[in-house]
Amino acid sequence: MKRNILVYIKNTQTQKDFRAAAESLESAADFRYCKNLSELRKCVRYPYDCILLGQPTDIGGCENRVLGGIPDLSAAAMVNMVRQAFGMDFVELSNEIVDEICDRVDEGLENGVSYSDEELMARISKVASEYPGLSMESVKYAAEKVYNIMRRDDILTNILKDDKITEIMVNGDDNIFIERQGYLIRTHYSFHSKTRLKNYISRIVSRAGRQIDESNPIVDARLEDGSRINAVLEPVALNGPILTIRRFPSEPLKMSDMIQNDTLDTEAAEFIEKLVKAKYNIFISGGTGTGKTTMLNILTDFIPRDERIITIEDSAELQINHIPNIVRLETRNANTNRKGEISISDLIKTSLRMRPDRIIVGEVRREEAIDMLQAMNTGHDGSISTGHANSAYDMMSRLETMVCTANANMPVSAVRSQIASAIDVVIHLQRMRDHSRKVVEISEVRGVDENGEIRLVPLYRFSESDDSTADTLKGKIEKTDATLQNTLKLQLAGLM
Repeated sequence: MKRNILVYIKNTQTQKDFRAAAESLESAADFRYCKNLSELRKCVRYPYDCILLGQPTDIGGCENRVLGGIPDLSAAAMVNMVRQAFGMDFVELSNEIVDEICDRVDEGLENGVSYSDEELMARISKVASEYPGLSMESVKYAAEKVYNIMRRDDILTNILKDDKITEIMVNGDDNIFIERQGYLIRTHYSFHSKTRLKNYISRIVSRAGRQIDESNPIVDARLEDGSRINAVLEPVALNGPILTIRRFPSEPLKMSDMIQNDTLDTEAAEFIEKLVKAKYNIFISGGTGTGKTTMLNILTDFIPRDERIITIEDSAELQINHIPNIVRLETRNANTNRKGEISISDLIKTSLRMRPDRIIVGEVRREEAIDMLQAMNTGHDGSISTGHANSAYDMMSRLETMVCTANANMPVSAVRSQIASAIDVVIHLQRMRDHSRKVVEISEVRGVDENGEIRLVPLYRFSESDDSTADTLKGKIEKTDATLQNTLKLQLAGLM
């Protein structure tokens, strides 16, 4: 099991030395480094396996987890403390030796021959064992590291084993961040060189059937496990090759998980469930990382099994397992000749010929907005989609802009009328200052008012408690004085 270790070293050079020395523990530990004492006191509340102090520091209440805290403690001594505390083996193995072993293994492999994992590992172990000066433990460690580079995910292999990590952000070869349980943490990992990082990016992009190079330096793709990746190469990326991996849980979250996490309460959850079953057209809005796709996936749990569903996504992320009659469509980028692109708009148009009961659009960004609204307005009730916006009102404005951009001759009044008649309810999510994700508003769309503006009426709204602090957010989503006005669909579904 990997250890999570919080490190506070005030001296810049000592911290730099420690980062270098701690590379030997990369397979067994993740480190988070604090910049100052106030950050340390904030971070100690979280369940790190130990807290490593480079000098005497009073943090209070965490003595059972503290290592170090001795004046003038060297980086090597601190690494030894961690090893002894958790029984970790120390292996001296430079990146240069690893690269040499990689090169020798490559030279010994025949071009065009497909090697099994076992055959490749045997070849790597043989080469490593012939390398002068390596102990048996070092040979084993080297073989594993080289195998990770050639067949797995290089230095990200151990990170990807941690199911609690939801996002991996590689900002160049030596600047890697992860998101775990809502918190961004800088790791001690680094790729040996930009070349190795670029080779890794090329390899995982090719797994998804895509190609990345200087002529095509930006790629979005989906991996076999459903993870979504975005990669950007130089010269577009100024600080080296950039890779972002968004991961999704192997088991999709349920509405009960959202209630348990205080994303919303039972009353609001039951209300949303009724809306889905009664085939209200729902739009989910929110900023980046607020949980829009997660909420969309949860809402699909309430769709009856006997319906025919078409899902349309840029990268297939939805996990709908209970509906047998489902068609999953995914966009396709243009090839190197700038041909063959299939957009969300194209897929929405073709889905209308597939006799869908509902159309689920993963995210609306551009001209496909008009096609989605028209689908909702032409007998495909119960459709659901998501979009980026800072509020429910902003989402209506963004949809208006998308439609007007694609249809410049369409009057604004007609666009607003189209939006108001297509969408019944907007669910807005927000990421709060304590890193939690919450449903902050559930609003009904009530047509266009006398000023020609789309009218949104909040039915539920998040209210913050008076005892909240700068670091701790308390509150709950509460029903407003307004009630759902359009109840016809509920009545027809027998849910009133």
